[in-house]
Amino acid sequence: MESTTVAIVTGASRGLGQALALGLLQSGTRLITVARSHDEVLDRQAQESGCSLQQVQTDLASPAAVERVARQILSNLPSGAKRYLLINNAGTVDPISQASELHNAAAITAAFNLNITSVILLTAAFLQAVKPMQADCRILNISSGAGRNPMPGWGVYCATKAALDHYTQVLHAENHGVRIAALAPGVIDTGMQEKIRGSHASDFPNVERFAQMHEQGQLSSPADVAARILRYIDHDSFGATVLDDIRNYA
Repeated sequence: MESTTVAIVTGASRGLGQALALGLLQSGTRLITVARSHDEVLDRQAQESGCSLQQVQTDLASPAAVERVARQILSNLPSGAKRYLLINNAGTVDPISQASELHNAAAITAAFNLNITSVILLTAAFLQAVKPMQADCRILNISSGAGRNPMPGWGVYCATKAALDHYTQVLHAENHGVRIAALAPGVIDTGMQEKIRGSHASDFPNVERFAQMHEQGQLSSPADVAARILRYIDHDSFGATVLDDIRNYA
């Protein structure tokens, strides 16, 4: 059966990315996921739903690996679909540290590679691949409120997400014939939040606030946020607001 939607999701083996991938596993959708590990849950769901699933295993913190995946996407993206989606979800909050203690160049570089470089490379490949197609093409970059509001201890994370927001605005200004937005998804109960709660207060002074949010049940579930995001992407107004926040929507 010919696919009506071709969707690419990065960081799809856990957390919000996995929830987004599961939500996209519907009949008529061809899903391509990019993650470090193979996800058997996605395999089982794809078989049950009759959805075509391709899992690409790679480390998006490696520019060379991203270049290979980008070429693969460019050369193998199926044609003939009505809609093409790219969801750049993969990201890291590490390294968490005060600015005076950010000495690990490798960790900083890896964060920028994952949060920014991989997005730029995959987006370039996606744009080249969909340009000849007469289709509805949409790109969603998963951003963060940290890119819009400074957070002590998150110098690298805030910087990468601010860069992601600005890059998204540049894409919009260039007008490639695609709809695009950078979306803050709110505070979600994922492995990233566990890492944040495990931070030392000397590195991340707001750690107690995040711990209290978890204790008080104030974190959103990945499945709920993913469902809201997929409705958001599907809406006719998608892309009208370039820098957006899912908490602006019911």
